[in-house]
Amino acid sequence: MKRNKIMITGLVILLLIMLSTACAGKNTGSDNSGTASGDSAETSASASDNKQRVVKSTNGDIRIPTEPKRVIGLSVVYPEFLYALGVTPVAVQNYHQDFPSYLEEGLKDALKTGIAETPNFEAILSAKPDLIIAPVWWSEKDYEQLSKIAPTVLLPQRDHWREELLDIAEVLDKKEQAEQVIEDLHQQEADAKAKLDTLVGNETVMYMMIMADQLIIYGENIDRGSFIHKVLGLSPVKEFPQNEKSISISLEKIPDYNPDHIILQLDDESNEKVQNRYKEMLDSSLWKNMTAVKKNQIYMMNGKEWFNLGMSPLADSSAINDVLDAFEKKGNE
Repeated sequence: MKRNKIMITGLVILLLIMLSTACAGKNTGSDNSGTASGDSAETSASASDNKQRVVKSTNGDIRIPTEPKRVIGLSVVYPEFLYALGVTPVAVQNYHQDFPSYLEEGLKDALKTGIAETPNFEAILSAKPDLIIAPVWWSEKDYEQLSKIAPTVLLPQRDHWREELLDIAEVLDKKEQAEQVIEDLHQQEADAKAKLDTLVGNETVMYMMIMADQLIIYGENIDRGSFIHKVLGLSPVKEFPQNEKSISISLEKIPDYNPDHIILQLDDESNEKVQNRYKEMLDSSLWKNMTAVKKNQIYMMNGKEWFNLGMSPLADSSAINDVLDAFEKKGNE
């Protein structure tokens, strides 16, 4: 009987040791190998990456990643909206080979796909986007192919860039950032307008573009002219037709518009015809006898830098700095 008790006690102890070893082995294996915790982390990360939400587009509700990492904005201005909201696009459609200075550093790694009427689908695919955003007027015809590459949100055509910016911000859940961008630019505009009023006062300013086959003057009823005359408050020449957005003039007609100051741009600095027309104008006695020329109040602006003027907060902000710098330097000469 005593012997049986000893045997039973021994068996119980042995079973307890085996259970303890098994439990310890299970815990140790998980901690040392990291397999269990690693799998759990990967699963969690994967679940996070796969999280989606529904946004509105002109094509109805679209399911997109909650936190898209590789975004493309189509058209030459959408990349600027994205960058203004703190999102660096992985690919862009570009008109010029080089970016304007205010985008040069930020978009240096972005893939350039050109600006052909039919997008470079192969290049867009190679950028591996997880979200494509585009204006309906630009990309509706390509929606089917774009949506095969990544979720594609088409946004409505708007009358002002502020509305476009807010539309994109709604998609990216960045409404506060968009409102801050708008507020900051509004303050910059107000400050610049006050400084220019001190520098220029009521003296007239003409905004002129030299193109290959014509000279263009912009009025206050078009984005570019509105920026100069309404946003910055620079007085237009009285002779400009009030119902026109812009007018084309010949060299012989220049004396009819005789401002105190001229903001001048070349449509394409590398174009030989543009350069020839510019030289012809500079050599003309009609040009040399203009008030602004005699007073040395001509302000050259880079065409590439102002390409999206009036259509983007970044372009407008950069142009404000350009105008202020130009007029302040002349005032200090």
